[in-house]
Amino acid sequence: MIARRLPAAGRDLLGERFELDEGELGLDREELLRRVRGAAALVADPTVPVDAELLDAAGPTLRIAANFAVGYDNIDLDECRKRGVVVTNTPDVLTNATAELAVTLMLAAARRVGEAERVVRAGRWAGWDPAGLLGRELSGATVGIVGLGRIGTRVAELIQCFGPELLYTSRTTRSETIWAEWRLGLERVGLDELVARSDFVTLHVQLTLETRHLVDEELLARFKAGAVLVNTSRGEVVDEDALVSALTTGALRAAALDVFAREPPVGSPLLELPNVVLSPHIAGMTADSVRELTRQALTSVVDVLAGRAAVGVVNPDALAHPRQRGQE
Repeated sequence: MIARRLPAAGRDLLGERFELDEGELGLDREELLRRVRGAAALVADPTVPVDAELLDAAGPTLRIAANFAVGYDNIDLDECRKRGVVVTNTPDVLTNATAELAVTLMLAAARRVGEAERVVRAGRWAGWDPAGLLGRELSGATVGIVGLGRIGTRVAELIQCFGPELLYTSRTTRSETIWAEWRLGLERVGLDELVARSDFVTLHVQLTLETRHLVDEELLARFKAGAVLVNTSRGEVVDEDALVSALTTGALRAAALDVFAREPPVGSPLLELPNVVLSPHIAGMTADSVRELTRQALTSVVDVLAGRAAVGVVNPDALAHPRQRGQE
């Protein structure tokens, strides 16, 4: 069961081996619950909650839930573990694409590109003005990276050429983190110190119970005056009500957002603020990345159903469950 539409190459890969049932971008939840019954594999994406209800509807035939994404906060891992359903994601596929968009948004907010474009399109540009729409440069600024995983590290690599001071905060210490710190000249600090010193703060964390509303009213009050917030991780990492308040009062200079607490953000006050750059959750979406995302997600389906080792298994303990041996 493919919960939402995939590129043709993905359908061809699975269609050679399996009977496919594919939804559309607007597939109704009740219709998905009906159609998933008896499926051996479910291909989901971040918009599809894979919870107890959906797993029960699928029944004991379901062996894998392959997420068409790097994150998997839409999947209830505990419920999958109970049932012996293997969960896979697509690690490292979207790293470069996401990092590039994070830098794009950072620059767009810094140079007020969104505001400038609206002025030109509306016919309100009267000609060159040395005092108009003054932005700021990354050169000499301080950039704080929240979460130094693959994407956060790639962001540091990309912006290093602009010459900013680079800070980061991370809840874990890994050999890759230590190597990146030394190689890129990063300084590790606590979250409070990072936001107090940074002109730009960019978020690269997974959505968990601990990171939901990580950026809340209390933390925003500690941000450096005139700072810019960039979010390409998950919308709920930021308390949007608190963010709107900070942007309205001028406590924050600007925000650049690719993700929102509710998607699409219909009726959100963020849409009306001139100092917000918005994009529709496209950070990882390039022709190359989507092609590889499809290949990796669906190869995982083929491998798990064939009893082979698969890339991107999130809950390896499920591989030992009787369901995976056809004994349930």
